Amino acid sequence: MTHGRKVVFWRHGRTQWNAQRRFQGQTDIPLDEVGQEQAHDAARLLAGLRPARIISSDLVRASRTAQALSELVNIDVETFPGLRETNAGTWEGQTRDELIANHGDDLAAWAAGSNIRPGGGETRMEVAHRVIAVVNQEIAHVKDNETLIVVTHGGSARAAIAMMLELPPEHWAAFGVLSNCAWSVLSEQDSPYGPAWRLQEYNAKSLPVPALGDDN
Repeated sequence: MTHGRKVVFWRHGRTQWNAQRRFQGQTDIPLDEVGQEQAHDAARLLAGLRPARIISSDLVRASRTAQALSELVNIDVETFPGLRETNAGTWEGQTRDELIANHGDDLAAWAAGSNIRPGGGETRMEVAHRVIAVVNQEIAHVKDNETLIVVTHGGSARAAIAMMLELPPEHWAAFGVLSNCAWSVLSEQDSPYGPAWRLQEYNAKSLPVPALGDDN
């Protein structure tokens, strides 16, 4: 049975901590002026997907980004703590230079995909499981050929995408860092084993263009 639903993972706009290259984690930092502009610019494009539902992390940088789209398409935003960024414990608030100086080996291992706890916080696997739990719950309310917008964070989006694509955890680091206010689009496809997710766009700031290939 064909569903044809889409899930769009949309990273929040820029914050002051992003500009300073500080590890944000679950610290609740608001959008800066650039981030607000990014959210409004991106929302004008994403409105073209005619989303059926918009869900967001409850952290203000994500929920405010989601609100920019909500105002254009007249759909309320539902917020979920399960869509938050990785809890990075004592690493939160530290700049990249400070992390390299103080936790260089752990930082390198974490960036390479090791399932360690940054700053004593969450593993990537734990993050993926809680994000996917919310997405699975909410996609059940989305009809065939409709789109769910998930406004979240760079680390949580990357982990969730990798898990939805059923990639082995040791390959999750193959996905690059997501830019502020960029999005990634997954579409639901039929397969011999049942519905499966296919990555249409990653770290994009344009809408998917239909493509013709030998397998579709």
